[in-house]
Amino acid sequence: MPAEFSRPSDEGMFCLAGDTVSCLSDADIDALIREDLGGDDLTTRTLAIGARAGRMQFRARQPMVAACLPEAARMLERLGCGARCLAEPGVILAAGTPLLEARGSAASLHAGWKSAQTLVEWASGIATATRALVDAARTARPDIAVHCTRKTVPMTRALAARAVLAGGGEIHRRGLFDTVMLFPEHRAFLDRPADIAAAVVALRRRLPARAIMVEVVTETEALAAAEAFVDVIQLEKFTPEAAARVVAAVVRGGDGGAGGAGR
Repeated sequence: MPAEFSRPSDEGMFCLAGDTVSCLSDADIDALIREDLGGDDLTTRTLAIGARAGRMQFRARQPMVAACLPEAARMLERLGCGARCLAEPGVILAAGTPLLEARGSAASLHAGWKSAQTLVEWASGIATATRALVDAARTARPDIAVHCTRKTVPMTRALAARAVLAGGGEIHRRGLFDTVMLFPEHRAFLDRPADIAAAVVALRRRLPARAIMVEVVTETEALAAAEAFVDVIQLEKFTPEAAARVVAAVVRGGDGGAGGAGR
């Protein structure tokens, strides 16, 4: 994603701080700035150009789905620039489409340039890849939902979630706090680790208003979870063929067939 710099015309500066909504707090934004800036931009200071006014614009290098533009704009605003987002999230953009524009001193622009640019490139990569997965899945089933797990790089979960949503995906789980997810690693500590139904009953007794999700590693476990009427069965590392067999068995069970009751 290229960034274009220029000296501004006489039309003046602008500040549109109110028209972007970031998923990060200002403290988090400041931490991103400090990571790159440290205490000094050695090159800009040595060239004595910091006080000069300038303009910077990010453009799409190739077709993409943009994400985290508000966070990048807020980063530049925190450095004293006026910034605005020029593209909508979740839309497939053509190469060359303007994404974000900022104006300010050369010192402020250079202090936030690479951090803001890299953030948008990384998040837009996630959004673009997510859109490709969603589009591929919907060629087979137009109403299908593609959910992303919480396996993100540490300290990037809020940004990654925003990028997934921009790409048309959904968030499977934000953290340990928001869903009931029974893993085999939980069952290993129970008196009867193989008894999925008993674990589900215990969870429902304590958390009756919550959906229960269960991860399974074998087809037998998957059918046991279906017999326990769990809300979601997560098939861990199943091949497409094994997943298809489970789905067929659960559907038969739901119709009163050999697979037992399914949901």
